Amino acid sequence: MKTAYIFPGQGSQFPGMAQDLYKEHKELMEKANGILGFRLTDIMFEGSADDLKATRVTQPAIFLHSVILALSQAVKPDMVAGHSLGEFSALVAAGAVSFEDGLRLVALRASEMQKCCEKTPGAMAAVINLPDGVIEEVCAGIPGVVPANYNSPGQVVISGEDAAVDEACIRLKAAGAKRALKLPVSGAFHSPLMEPARTALAKAIDETPFLAPRCPIYQNVSARPTTDPALIKENLLKQLTSPVRWTQTVQNMLADGATTFVELGPGTVLQGLVKRIAGPEVLENITLV
Repeated sequence: MKTAYIFPGQGSQFPGMAQDLYKEHKELMEKANGILGFRLTDIMFEGSADDLKATRVTQPAIFLHSVILALSQAVKPDMVAGHSLGEFSALVAAGAVSFEDGLRLVALRASEMQKCCEKTPGAMAAVINLPDGVIEEVCAGIPGVVPANYNSPGQVVISGEDAAVDEACIRLKAAGAKRALKLPVSGAFHSPLMEPARTALAKAIDETPFLAPRCPIYQNVSARPTTDPALIKENLLKQLTSPVRWTQTVQNMLADGATTFVELGPGTVLQGLVKRIAGPEVLENITLV
């Protein structure tokens, strides 16, 4: 029996997030405000949904919420994974990166991704009820669009140039997709349009001390476990322009003995994905927290 910690990514934020944690974790939250140079907690507690949508706010907010919850757990994980941004939370929870360094990297990542969105607007779309292979084939035939998130069987997000995503949606519906709907996001995350952000983050990751984590981390790029700091750094960079293989990640965690999945952060999006990935027969033997 093994416990897996899983950490959400962008999109799970909500107004008032983590406010109930402030009294007990004031010191860490105020440290975060100081590192960032603005009062993140004020936006988390009092800001609107629109205020929280800004990438430079969203990513540090979710990271802070997630890490505080992880550090408060009595039971330590046997394995960890995070969806996109959540991979940084997972690394801190596993002791591979310090809280301070993790937050600095997340803040830089958010800033550089926002610059990419402003410089080259892109789009993302959710494709429902179509096999992964069909989606990959359609995207391969349209320059400028790629699969970005393999969230669960029958749920894949594509990403890329706006016109290319529009064309892909038309072709995917014709191929039998139940839905192919553009998402309300500011850019083409996990696509080649994020290359400038990857380049900007490379130096910072290279200069940040990484330790071997206390337990394996299943990274988005490969969906496979590792404890090698050099490989972890390499995969973190690749993640910006590569797909999040969440379906394969959860499948591999289950195959390696995960019986309890603990989602740490705002919302319960990942619990829903785990249910769909595991299926009813496997669900009888696992616990979601």
